[in-house]
Parts: sequence; structure tokens; C-alpha cells
Amino acid sequence: MSEDSALFDKGLPIRRAVLGPEYVDASMQKADDFMMAFQRATTSWAWGWAWGDPTLERKTRSMLNLAMLTALGKTPEIKLHVKGALNNGVTVEEIKAVLLHATAYCGIPAGLDAFKAAHEVLVAEGALPGKK
Repeated sequence: MSEDSALFDKGLPIRRAVLGPEYVDASMQKADDFMMAFQRATTSWAWGWAWGDPTLERKTRSMLNLAMLTALGKTPEIKLHVKGALNNGVTVEEIKAVLLHATAYCGIPAGLDAFKAAHEVLVAEGALPGKK
């Protein structure tokens, strides 16, 4: 078995546990041959290699991801990883603290986008009440 195949096999259950099997399975099923190259790469490298390293807990990795994605301004990924953070036991208060910390270092526009994205997911997931 190649190293990439071993990392893919290691990463797929981690990816499914963090992001939810519905999301991961739909991404894999929608992928044609061209996009499957990316699905294999992200599952092997991000999930098998990085997330599969036991040095950091998943909760810590989720908080790091939220900060890094805020810095990069990757709103769709922030939404995805807020849900993953909840799955990994990150509390709403911890998500808020991470986003405030990232705002201090990344700037108000990046922080605002991250807060809006996180809020949308937290309301949809029932972690925050919706504004009436």
C-alpha cells in the first residue's frame, strides 16, 4: 500500500468525524476524476497526516483552524470548521475567544467576516438562539 493510500485510509474517518459524514460523503460522491485528485490529497495530507498526528487534540486543532482561516479570509471554510469545532467539543465561548484573538492580529474586516460566518453556523446548529 502506498504512503498516500495509507494516509487516505487514516484520514477519511477523522475527516468524517470532524466535518460530518454527510458533508464528506457528498463531497466524495460529487467528485469526478479531476476533483477526486483534490479529495484524495486533502484527505491524505490534511486529515491523515496533519489531523492524524496525535500530538495535538482535535479540539486544539479546531481552534487553530478557526484562527488560520480567519487570517486567510476563507469564510466558507470558517463555516465548515465552526461546525467541526462544535463536533470536537469547542464551546461557543471558546469559538468567540479564538475569533476575538484572531481579530486582534488579523484586523477588523477579517474578524467581522469570521464572526458573521461563525454566528450563522452557531445559530443553524442550535448553539446560539436566533435573533427574533
